[in-house]
Amino acid sequence: MGSQVSAKTNDKEQQLKKASKMAMVRALLPIVGLVVIFLLFNVLTDFRMMGNMSLAFSQVYVTMIAAMGVFFIMTMGGLDFSQGSILGIASIVVCILSKHGIAIAILGGIASGVIIGAINGYFYVYRKIKSFIVTICTMFLFRGFIKYMTTNAPVSGSATLINSTGFKVACTVVVLVIGFIAFRYTKFGTYLKAIGAGEKAAMFSGIRTDRMKFLMYVLAGALTGFAAFINVIKVGSVTSSGGNQLETQILIALVLGGMPISGGAKVRFENIVVGSLLYIVLNSGLTMMGFSTQMMQLIQGVVFLIFVAVFADRESLTV
Repeated sequence: MGSQVSAKTNDKEQQLKKASKMAMVRALLPIVGLVVIFLLFNVLTDFRMMGNMSLAFSQVYVTMIAAMGVFFIMTMGGLDFSQGSILGIASIVVCILSKHGIAIAILGGIASGVIIGAINGYFYVYRKIKSFIVTICTMFLFRGFIKYMTTNAPVSGSATLINSTGFKVACTVVVLVIGFIAFRYTKFGTYLKAIGAGEKAAMFSGIRTDRMKFLMYVLAGALTGFAAFINVIKVGSVTSSGGNQLETQILIALVLGGMPISGGAKVRFENIVVGSLLYIVLNSGLTMMGFSTQMMQLIQGVVFLIFVAVFADRESLTV
């Protein structure tokens, strides 16, 4: 009898050690991947990539800020495919209002993102329609508005909007620091993980899950609305393709950063930063090597599938 108990104890210890090693591998793999891919592309491009890092990273600010909102949504088990359309609409609003002052332009961009996020949240939470269906519908709906608004000509921003790298870096750092503190050190992050791990259990523990889910879509819209201001600073105007494919970039970036698709307790805030940098380095490296758009999409798709296979939380997916 005692030998059986001892054997079971040893089995549990081995399983715990194995799980701990796997968790460590999952945590380190995106960072190692970032370093390896960065060094690989530098060697393959005769270190031209090193000299063009400022150009490469000029694309990361919008992705990183908008990805934080989607990160919160995915943590609680949801999805959002409307971020590109939100960015396009909010960028148009920012351009129009920029003639009345920067502060008004920022508030306008955030407000437009909040409205679209509230629409997503309402239909997902209160009308009980799956999040991916709702956000795909709003993606196409507002993409139509963007094309309508830019039919005759691109919508241009005010000349007072100066493309300052320091300002964009400062804005991104401030947003990330606030998000990190809220997610890591407050009940906010605990509630999101609890909902992602098991919504019914979270509800029974006293968390107002519907309210939390609705607010996360509103917050995601607000963050993308602010990212639209950074986008307008960078490009100066909005065309019919404004924000196009942003939702795909965000999803790939988060998965590359080690984000479990199912959300829950295994989510780490670092997924946003590492994943966004990894995506930008991968995309920039492939571009500098002269790959066609189709070949780049093929390579990115293969890498994406590999990371999904590694980071999928199968226990959550089978519940």
